[in-house]
Amino acid sequence: MNLGHVWLVGAGPGDPGLITVNGLAALRRAEVVIYDRLASRELLDEAPAGAIRIDAGKSTNNHTLTQEEINALLVEHGQAGRRVVRLKGGDPYVFGRGSEEALALAEAGVPCIVIPGVTSAIGGLAVGGVPVTHRAVATSFAVVTGHEDPTKPREGVDWTRLAGSTDTLVVLMGTARLDGIARALTEGGRAATTPAAVVQEASTPRQRAVTGTLATIAEVARAAEIAAPALLVIGDVAAFQQSLAPAALAPLAGKRVLVTRTRAQASTLVEALRLEGAHPLLLPAIELDRRVDAAAAAQVAAALAGGTYTWTAFTSTNAVDVFLDALFESGGDARSLGRTRIAAVGPGTERALRARGLRADLVPAEAIGEALGAALAPHIAGGRVLLPRAEGARDVLPAALRAAGADVEELTLYLAAPPADPPAEVLKAVQAGQVDVAMFTSSSTVTHLAAMLGNDLSALRNAVIACIGPIVAETARERGLQVDVVAEPHTIDGLVEATRAFMHARRPARTEVR
Repeated sequence: MNLGHVWLVGAGPGDPGLITVNGLAALRRAEVVIYDRLASRELLDEAPAGAIRIDAGKSTNNHTLTQEEINALLVEHGQAGRRVVRLKGGDPYVFGRGSEEALALAEAGVPCIVIPGVTSAIGGLAVGGVPVTHRAVATSFAVVTGHEDPTKPREGVDWTRLAGSTDTLVVLMGTARLDGIARALTEGGRAATTPAAVVQEASTPRQRAVTGTLATIAEVARAAEIAAPALLVIGDVAAFQQSLAPAALAPLAGKRVLVTRTRAQASTLVEALRLEGAHPLLLPAIELDRRVDAAAAAQVAAALAGGTYTWTAFTSTNAVDVFLDALFESGGDARSLGRTRIAAVGPGTERALRARGLRADLVPAEAIGEALGAALAPHIAGGRVLLPRAEGARDVLPAALRAAGADVEELTLYLAAPPADPPAEVLKAVQAGQVDVAMFTSSSTVTHLAAMLGNDLSALRNAVIACIGPIVAETARERGLQVDVVAEPHTIDGLVEATRAFMHARRPARTEVR
């Protein structure tokens, strides 16, 4: 019998970047993922494509599966010899019923490992601008549930005792009971003027926070239409929320940034944005429709082997990856490029070549087709240049190469097409104008996003528009967008840094923290 294994994994407060290294490693090995409502859907993409994904989400009066059914599922798949990840929001053992699941597995004899997560009670408040402790203000804190088991004979939270026993009180799942909680604490002796804050959907693009006092916080939250999931914090530390809110600490922190690259390419940009505290909204505006003709690829492979091409010029990371895959399928590999010199349009394409074991002989100072053509011109007269690239790409580069005296052979690799099934939730957020910054890394991302939005980009009128280079910026302006940022250098790092600098310059003067 093949013995299965279950990992109880804490997914963190909401931001998929806040899962632990061990949690991510378990997820990437999973054969079955049983996930909660509060676990980020982006994390589900980290599981193998063939993994079984089971929604076990629970919200008030709406349980996809009962706890007993979840326990039974874990045991069933574990006993069937599968690697199972139980993906839970926050930490499995902080009001997550993880201990009940672990006990059920232990009773059934199924091996189980608990991988802790960042609990929203601490991490969620931190990204919302509230520290649970602060020297000379709060040296103790307590975490309680505002939504107890309705089958319990009596309420287990002693609000009267809590009112005066801890500096900071954090209440999870208490949104629907704010009035009652505030009243109970006030009656227990907590001053009605005690600062309070509520943070909704902490560490996600929908994060919001409101502040008030113990006496007013329920009304303030109602007026702002704060909804679950949300955290209530009561204590002097809540007074720091506005001074320590993400936007007060860093220029991109807390900003909702639209990322339009293909899903396969987006990881580098998304990672950089998350390290800046931003909330990436991933809406791939293009997907690659491979258009490689097998016979043409075989002819190119043979010509490369025969030393026909003096130069091979790559104009994108996609061109590198698709071409080398097609070359391998045709019976060649990286060695086939041994008799040609290689040019890359910019640092990103150069890195893609390095990742495939190839070194670029020429990289222009500016990452645009015009600069690549000018850099190649002195070296190609009378030679033959292979140009693997996208269908419908600009004619600037091949025209420049031919004008310099080269025989140019183009190999069509793919068509950058609009996505067939864009993520509905992100598309809805864009249409609603819920974007602070929109980043474009190619002209096709601009044109295809416009097509997805009915050729109307007015939803981005209040967003900062950041483009990776002047050609992309020109396309954005042609589509009616006011471009605020053009990266220099024209790289992902350059795009993030230029946007960061622009946002920093726009920040209002910082008020004194008291």
